[in-house]
Formats: sequence, structure tokens, C-alpha cells
Amino acid sequence: MTKIDLKLYRGYLNEQQLVVFGHVFKSWAPDKYRIDRRGIKHAMSIIHMFNIKPIPNIRVNLEFQGIEVHTKTLNDGYFRFNIPFNKELDSGWHQYQVSCDFNGFGIIDTGELLKPFESKYGIISDIDDTFLISYSGNFFKKLYVMLLRNINKRKIFEDVVPHYKALSSYGQDNDQAFNSFFYVSSSEWNLYDFINEFAKRHELPKAVIKLKKIKSGISDFLMTGRGGHDHKFEKIKDIISFYPNLKYVLIGDDSQKDPYIYERICKIFPLSIKAVYIRRTNSKKKDKVITVLENLKGLGVETCYFIHSEKAIEHSKEIGII
Repeated sequence: MTKIDLKLYRGYLNEQQLVVFGHVFKSWAPDKYRIDRRGIKHAMSIIHMFNIKPIPNIRVNLEFQGIEVHTKTLNDGYFRFNIPFNKELDSGWHQYQVSCDFNGFGIIDTGELLKPFESKYGIISDIDDTFLISYSGNFFKKLYVMLLRNINKRKIFEDVVPHYKALSSYGQDNDQAFNSFFYVSSSEWNLYDFINEFAKRHELPKAVIKLKKIKSGISDFLMTGRGGHDHKFEKIKDIISFYPNLKYVLIGDDSQKDPYIYERICKIFPLSIKAVYIRRTNSKKKDKVITVLENLKGLGVETCYFIHSEKAIEHSKEIGII
């Protein structure tokens, strides 16, 4: 009998709509492989996360706040519920339940979704080389670090945590409320658990995480994080469209395409972006990035091009967002 597994991701809702998404796999989901092993054992865990078998066209059932609805997975095992929802609900994190059956084997799992607190802005942050040191600009070094440094050995940039915590809490009138965070990356869904656990260990703000289409083979693993970045633009656009009344802070780095993606976003949403932060990954500033940021200033967007988060913190204080 073929067993199945579910992987649920953090969803979100507004006053009219609910969004929940996840994957269904044969046997184990990527998060079943430990990420704290050392050396070659860790490398094998990472490789196993990409050696998976998603199940297409399988029925998936969602239960939340008395609502029951079903859909079927896409060809890559991905499912998404995008349904009307207008019930009264407190702000914060809430649990939802998803179940499915395959060849007589059933599984039920519980996920979380976010009803944002009232706030002045939301924060959308990249992951690799924005808060997680990843060497995205150097393919071989990135691969080496991913395979041979487990979650206990991976490093975070200094002062990122106090900056993000300050952005999360600013303007809230009690300790339970927070400004909403979204982590959007070109890493694949295979690495969701690694990213989520890394964020938890370093006490970064809890966030909705949106990643790139899942990969399901060893050969695909060698291309992790590479290829086009249009999905990132689309995911950021979806977030801003879903919460159109918020102002946003965009945080990224200059190792790949973040400045150019953020420029497109600012042009399409000229009233929605408060500030853009770009981390420098080399000692020298990139002329093209400087040009982009100067262009954004012409749109009334605050910008900061920095190496150390200490400078970003100072800038956030100056413009009144922390």
C-alpha cells in the first residue's frame, strides 16, 4: 500500500477571502528529513528533500470555522484554496485542518493562517542573503554551504533580528499585536521547513512564507534557487493586491534580482510602498542598483543600500517606521 503525506504552509485571509495552500506526496514530505545532522548525513537529508514524488489530481478537503470545501491537487501535487470568507474572526494566527485519502490510506494535518492585526504597514522580505547568509551569487559556494552546514551552523546577518522585531512591533498598542511579515524567496518549497526552522531559532517574526515551485528530482536539486525570478514578482504582487490598504516595506539584497523586482512593484503600486532596503553583498556598490534606487526616490519611495543592518535600523528610525 502506498502511503501519502501532507505538507501545509501558513495561509492568510482578509475581510472577504481566505487562502490556504500545500502539497501532497507519496511517502514522506520534505520536512520529514532531519536538518540538524552533521556532514554527509546532513547532505543526504537535503538531497532527499528534493527526491520526492508529489501526487497529482488527488482530492483534498479543507475545514475551517465551520466551512468544509474540497479541491484537487495540480500536476506537481500543489493545492490551493482561494475561497470567499467573511465571518467575524479575531486578528492573529488560527488553525485550519486539511485531509485527503489515497488508495485507502487517509491523512489529516493541521496548519495555520493569519488574520492580520490593524497596522500601518506590512513587511515583505527576501530570505537568501537578506537575513540568511547563503552566497547566492556564487553557485558552488552556495551548494557547499547548503549541503555541508546544517541548521545549527547556518548564519544570520548581524542586527537583522532587532531590525525585524522593531518593524514587527512598531505602532502596535499591545504585546500580542504585530505588523504582518511575509518571506518571499526563489528557494523552492522543498526547503520550507529549513527556512521556517531557521527563522524560529533566531526569533525572527513569524511570517507567511511563499517560495518557488517544488522540485522533485536529484537533477533538479542542482538548479535550486536558480532560473527565473518572475514568480517572486507575482507573489509580491498578490500580497499587495490582497491587502491593498497597507503600506509596505520591501527588504532584499543585490546578489540577484531583488532591486529590479522591487522597482517593478513600486511602479505598479505607486502609493503602496513606503521603503525599499537592499543589502550589499559585495564591498562595492553596484551602479545598476544605485540607478534603480535613485529612480525609486523619484517615486517618493524611501531607500537604503547597506552592508550592515545597523545602518538599516538608523534609516528606519529616521523615516519613522521603527
